[in-house]
Amino acid sequence: MKKNRSSSLWKAGAFVVFLIAIVIVALTLDIPSVDEIQAWTESAGTLGAVIFMIAYAILTLTPAPKAVISIAAGLAWGLWVGTLLVLVGAIAGAALSFWIGRMLGRDAVEQYTGGRVRAVDEMLQKRGLVSMIALRLIPLIPFTVINYAAGLTAIRVRDYMLGTAIGIIPGTMAFVAVGAYGAELNSGFFIALGALGVLTIGGGIVAARLRKKDAAVAAAAGPVEEVAAENS
Repeated sequence: MKKNRSSSLWKAGAFVVFLIAIVIVALTLDIPSVDEIQAWTESAGTLGAVIFMIAYAILTLTPAPKAVISIAAGLAWGLWVGTLLVLVGAIAGAALSFWIGRMLGRDAVEQYTGGRVRAVDEMLQKRGLVSMIALRLIPLIPFTVINYAAGLTAIRVRDYMLGTAIGIIPGTMAFVAVGAYGAELNSGFFIALGALGVLTIGGGIVAARLRKKDAAVAAAAGPVEEVAAENS
């Protein structure tokens, strides 16, 4: 038992060090401008699309702003191709971030959290897909934070990946559309801006309802755990 706890603490410590490292990288990383990315992709040709997806996936591991990269994809490749490239990169990066969080931090969460956290864990096991879609629909919640945090929970990998893939499509298309149509300021540009607003408000409403349900589940778990402890 002591060995398992020691291993969990070492993993949790490594996870914290890793998070500090990626924050430092994000603060020191020089993100290219939209024009620089467009110029580079035009000169790189087909290979540029592959490199872009890999770079986007790696960037997803850090809290560095990714909206400018998505906008640049729209400017360089247009709405549909740009959206596809961003989606592939984002989903790959989300999977890697999730795996890191689960590998390094999940054991500590299981061993050192109380009944309320376990109640939320159980809820995510049952309703992980809906919860993940709701979280992804809110552009204001940092993408990277959700990735690592989800890895610490008991959400199923299938629900996490499917919820991520579905939930990020509208927001991704909106940001890419800003790049694809923004230079012309036509109807597509304003539709993209409107979509971002609708996503923010709608996702916030859904998330608020889920939080109320989660709070009720967690509150119900507290008394149950206390009774169980008294009877043991």
